[in-house]
Amino acid sequence: MGSAMRVGVPKEIKNHEYRVGMTPAAVRELTARGHQVFVQTKAGDYIGLTDELYVRAGAKILPDAAAVFETGEMIVKVKEPQPGEIAMLKPHHTLFTYLHLAPDPAQTKGLLASGATAIAYETVTDARGGLPLLAPMSEVAGRMSIQAGAHCLEIAQGGRGALLGGVPGVPAAKVVVLGGGVVGTNAARMAMGLEAHVIVLDVSLHRLNELDTQFGAQLHTLFSTIDAIEEQVSQADLVIGGVLVPGAAAPKLITEKMVKQMKKGSVIVDVAIDQGGCAETSHATTHADPTYRVHDVVHYCVANMPGAVARTSTFALNNATLPFTLALADQGADKAMRANAHLRAGLNVYKGTLTYAAVAEAQKLAFKTAEAVLGM
Repeated sequence: MGSAMRVGVPKEIKNHEYRVGMTPAAVRELTARGHQVFVQTKAGDYIGLTDELYVRAGAKILPDAAAVFETGEMIVKVKEPQPGEIAMLKPHHTLFTYLHLAPDPAQTKGLLASGATAIAYETVTDARGGLPLLAPMSEVAGRMSIQAGAHCLEIAQGGRGALLGGVPGVPAAKVVVLGGGVVGTNAARMAMGLEAHVIVLDVSLHRLNELDTQFGAQLHTLFSTIDAIEEQVSQADLVIGGVLVPGAAAPKLITEKMVKQMKKGSVIVDVAIDQGGCAETSHATTHADPTYRVHDVVHYCVANMPGAVARTSTFALNNATLPFTLALADQGADKAMRANAHLRAGLNVYKGTLTYAAVAEAQKLAFKTAEAVLGM
């Protein structure tokens, strides 16, 4: 173990963000190893994680974000830092949070200018080629998409008045899930639990085979072609868009022409909206005003769906981030990243240098590999 690390957890300030970077249980793991954790007052109040719980876990409560940034060497957050937070970052800081830099030149510029080290949750990898710190939020969004879609199918919400599972003697609603990844699998599972008729489309036969093995005859799998999408979407009561191309914009699989052919009062839940959405008719909405209609089809396109269930999301995120947070604290950022290639993949900005190829490409900036800047 290295020397003790001072870890800061500020309150999230992005609009309607009620998640918090560390749970009391995660704080306790750090303090038990001799690290110090400083939590901004009321950081977890909205979701029942009170200052008292943090104190019991060994944290010190600080009055404002300025004090947290001043005291902490490592800053653990959820959302990308806002301009006011970037202004408080210093070269000695390690920032560990979601960054999503590619579409955000202003944030990239700010982080480079700060001299800090910034590690992004969404680019940390695992041995199976997955994105383990993105997966829990995809699980939450996939499961939520079905309860949101079921609600939207009600008459009062503009839907066609169909119950997902039907009842004996009345057919179940048809749910079409585009993409058999983490979002799609979790959506399919919830829809099957509600006894809907569920079809998952994917371009990977291997993935369809896995889903078939996992769920058996109750789930219908289809190889995804333009023809198949067109046919299934036109017959669907509820369509779930769960297609993600890591770090890139979502492909527009549902054309406006397809939306025109859909049944009146059918529903699209576009979970891919954070990546631009996979329907041509999609544009981002908020939890305050979640839906709109195009061609008599209800569109639910809420950006950051997991934010609506911030308590569940916070625990799910911490389960995934904790081992990495502990490694960064125990070994120090540089040593931890040298030792672990998956954590190293998370490095986006290092002391004024961009270290992530996709971001450099998106913004036409120079970059060096993480290995180069860490002196490997």
